[in-house]
Amino acid sequence: MLRRRLGRGPAASLKIASGCDRRCAFCAIPAFRGSYLSRPIDELEAEARWLVEDGVRELFLVSENTSSYGKDLGSEHRLERLLGRLSGIDGLEWIRVSYLQPAEIRPGLIDAMLGVDKVVPYFDLSFQHASRSVLRGMRRFGDPDSFLSLIGQIRSRAPQAGIRSNVIAGFPGETEADVEILRQFIVAANLDVLGVFGYSDEEGTEGIDLPGHLPEEEIEDRRAMLADLALEVCEARAADRIGDDVLVLVEEEDGTGRAEHQAPETDGIVTLASPAAVGSIIAARVTDSEGIDLIAEAK
Repeated sequence: MLRRRLGRGPAASLKIASGCDRRCAFCAIPAFRGSYLSRPIDELEAEARWLVEDGVRELFLVSENTSSYGKDLGSEHRLERLLGRLSGIDGLEWIRVSYLQPAEIRPGLIDAMLGVDKVVPYFDLSFQHASRSVLRGMRRFGDPDSFLSLIGQIRSRAPQAGIRSNVIAGFPGETEADVEILRQFIVAANLDVLGVFGYSDEEGTEGIDLPGHLPEEEIEDRRAMLADLALEVCEARAADRIGDDVLVLVEEEDGTGRAEHQAPETDGIVTLASPAAVGSIIAARVTDSEGIDLIAEAK
């Protein structure tokens, strides 16, 4: 069968699994995509090689829960091993991992993501909230201390690492005290990118039947307040990168591209002061920021 990429840029997604075994109260994915099913490593390596032969320089590993990769294939097929296999592909420069469950981040996985050649220091951590009580209602785990400890472990080893997340405001039963816990966490976490979404019922989820649903107006007020704060924090984080040395994967002929801490489409861009060849990786120094975007000059 003849295969063809839909896009022509130097980055491409590689879907490593489908479905999810978690039963978060707000999410319907397990209902319509089924249990977690990992693709075999050999199959993924073959597809990755095909993509690289077609001009791809960055692979973005995606699934509903990437940190679970391989749990259905046996202990010798975990994400750490997949990263090592992909790293051996000639012509591939960057490997980026998406959507990690904080509760599943093990020391060996952090070691692999910060130590395996070609894996960029980028952590897409699905926090969803910070209040312990709200997270329990969501059928998730965690609290501010454990989340901040994880962030601290990453940044102590890779201060320039990109860390992004998403949170939900207005989940049933969320109190003003819970919102304040989340507000304080957003400030303390100092993430590179944070999406803030308002809760809404999804058909077939446990959340529909939970007590304590909030009025839509209140949900939007909480979402807007937290989103404004998140934007302020993320823009300050970008400004803190002024003076840093970065590697930029060029995606446009005018020199627009992304640094290692920026995922495609969602995490901002880097604009180089001069044009560069698409697909090239340029060593540059950040000279300014605009929102979460950076401006840099080639070294």
